[in-house]
Amino acid sequence: MINKILGILFIAFWYTGLTVAQEDCVLTIRGKVIHAENNEPIEGAYIWIKEIDRGAISDYNGNFRILNLCTGNYTVSVQYLGHSDYKESIVVTSNSNFTFRLDAEDITLEGVDIHGHQDAVITTSSVSSIRGAELRIARGETLGETLGRIPGVSSYSTGANISKPVIQGLHSNRIMILNNGIRLEGQQWGTEHAPEIDAFIAKEIAVVKGAETVRFGPEAMGGVILISPAPIPTKAGFAGELDLVGASNGRMVNTSVTISGGSKKWQGLGYRVQSSSKMAGNIQSPDYYQDNTGVRELNFSGALGYSNNKLGTELYFSHFQTSLGILSDAHTGNLSDLNGIIENGRPFRDSEFTYQIGNPKQQVDHQLLKLKSHYHLGNGSKLNLQYGFQRNHRREFDRRRGELNERASLDLELFSNTLDISFTHMTRKKWNGSVGLNLIQQANSNVPGTGVVPLIPNYDMKNVGIFVIEKYTSGPLEIEGGLRYDFRQVKSARIQNGELDDREFEFQNFSAFLGGVYALSRSLTFNSNLGSAWRPPNINEQFSQGLHHGLAAIEIGNPDFVSEQSYKWVNTLNFVDNNLRMELTGFANRINNYIYLSPSQEQFVSLRGSFAIFEYLQTDANLWGGDLSVNYTLTPVLELYSKGSIVRAKNIKENNFLPFISSDRLETGIILNMPTKDGVSNTKFTLGNLMVAKQTRVPDFDLAPAPPGYFLWNAAFQTSFKISDKTLNLGFQAKNIFNTSYKDYMNRFRYFTHDIGRNFLLKLNYEF
Repeated sequence: MINKILGILFIAFWYTGLTVAQEDCVLTIRGKVIHAENNEPIEGAYIWIKEIDRGAISDYNGNFRILNLCTGNYTVSVQYLGHSDYKESIVVTSNSNFTFRLDAEDITLEGVDIHGHQDAVITTSSVSSIRGAELRIARGETLGETLGRIPGVSSYSTGANISKPVIQGLHSNRIMILNNGIRLEGQQWGTEHAPEIDAFIAKEIAVVKGAETVRFGPEAMGGVILISPAPIPTKAGFAGELDLVGASNGRMVNTSVTISGGSKKWQGLGYRVQSSSKMAGNIQSPDYYQDNTGVRELNFSGALGYSNNKLGTELYFSHFQTSLGILSDAHTGNLSDLNGIIENGRPFRDSEFTYQIGNPKQQVDHQLLKLKSHYHLGNGSKLNLQYGFQRNHRREFDRRRGELNERASLDLELFSNTLDISFTHMTRKKWNGSVGLNLIQQANSNVPGTGVVPLIPNYDMKNVGIFVIEKYTSGPLEIEGGLRYDFRQVKSARIQNGELDDREFEFQNFSAFLGGVYALSRSLTFNSNLGSAWRPPNINEQFSQGLHHGLAAIEIGNPDFVSEQSYKWVNTLNFVDNNLRMELTGFANRINNYIYLSPSQEQFVSLRGSFAIFEYLQTDANLWGGDLSVNYTLTPVLELYSKGSIVRAKNIKENNFLPFISSDRLETGIILNMPTKDGVSNTKFTLGNLMVAKQTRVPDFDLAPAPPGYFLWNAAFQTSFKISDKTLNLGFQAKNIFNTSYKDYMNRFRYFTHDIGRNFLLKLNYEF
């Protein structure tokens, strides 16, 4: 039924485009305005056509559109404060696409704000983002929960506080996260290792759903998540932002402060400082508290930048620190207790609320240092250099006797160095592109003193990647292609049965992509991207051989695994007019030698308790599905929205299904937009229903049957007040309004407990 409806909508939109194209004076030009020096979109540029005496203003992403043009010759002028005026004569015979690049003027103007040099990812892949009011209402959520607002993106969670983003069925080492332009390197292989990111640093969170290995490397085969802070200001002044978030479930308190400004003495010099904290206690399911599920978090980041018309530099440092309680009922004492709690489906005993965090727990520290610089050459060319250093220290504690209880059972320290060098070129009309070199060096160590055999060995990893990307733009058509080669060397060492077991692996492969964007009509665009990608097996997939304490499970790897090879095709239709916005994405992904973690029928019993056994396996897999987002404006006050996604995944060799694939989901709702009155603006009320279907496509064996589907009702309210020249934003959320008891198939702790119950959140944001 859904396929028929989508087919009818597509035919209707296509017919509309053909009909409109046959009428007179209905042509459209669309395009993007960007900084010539760094490819960053320009918001608020003024695009004017002299002959018709009208124009447009570019939006947040630099995009603009001018409708109802006749066939003919036109003079386009583009203006933006602090930049040289741009003029170009164009010939319009059909719907056309243009990219205008503005040069910064080498003068000092009072009040001019030249944005920090934060490169935009300009790609023909499907890109969705969260920013502005939508991002403010998501404050206080985990990164996985926030990204779940985007169709095709869900979460793979371990309890209520640990979640990892899933893009069209793939997660962990197949998804790359760029934190302020640096690839996040922690122990991301763990399904219960949440990304070490403070979401409060983000001014925009974007998701690229295509295979982006050519641009970013092997770990981007499933997509890319970009966490982008606000650009560093370069004009004299001072600004700040205060966030306060409170939640009823877990009695959470979350705060953040950001201060930024520019120097009066040195034009082009600016800074940004940010800090946040979080404290929450035991999470409550509808009928009981979940014991030992509190969280503590303390984070800090600072940035210093300088830019002029030739040179731009940025120094950035962040520190992320968290303590996470692990559901105590997931660690059982004997085999009968393990079987009993799985059969019971919930803890046998009722807990109480407390902020105290005991064992089992996780403690993670992550530091990131970034140094970035670029230099402008002639003819719009630019040389880019970026270095990143990261230290990730992960400790996982189990319940142990006596003084051993104070020792970590898993103690890992990972050091990562990345170096990115690229040269970008652009011409005024048709072509732009880049060629680059990426270097990665990692060293992972097991800190002695745990008294436990390490889950993974010590290892050193080196990766060298070279790439070239070119993009051609002509009228309504954009075509982009790229090629990349990677070579990776991994050396591992561990003590096994009293003897040193050291091994060396080498992996190498090519990846490529070809994509395009075409404006079918003034309202309808089509994106298509076909890419090959690869990913070498990670160290845990090769060598896991013991208890993963944070997950309360035994994991077993296989050193004979070979690299995954993926071929992904993504197609997106995007329709926008005055009342309707619709985006429909379909994808097909063939992955040869796909590595996955599967529950086995065996269980492990030791002095520390009884644990389920999960084994890494390798097969060939097919993944396909689609995402849909629709927003229809009935009146200036009332909007209707719907967004949903489906993923299908098949184990080809076994003619069976793959485990831990997201269920079908559909969210629908209404939005009431209240008119501005007496200094009150942006007032919006949202009521929505999330429907998640039962996952019926499961492997032959699992520790427990897939849980039933569920419906959740959620509501949100937000508004803004002007206080002098400052802005106060208030928000309120009610999640799971009817306190529905449910389990999500993608929650690894569904074997032991239900998901979170009703939760009220109050959010305050003050911009000063």
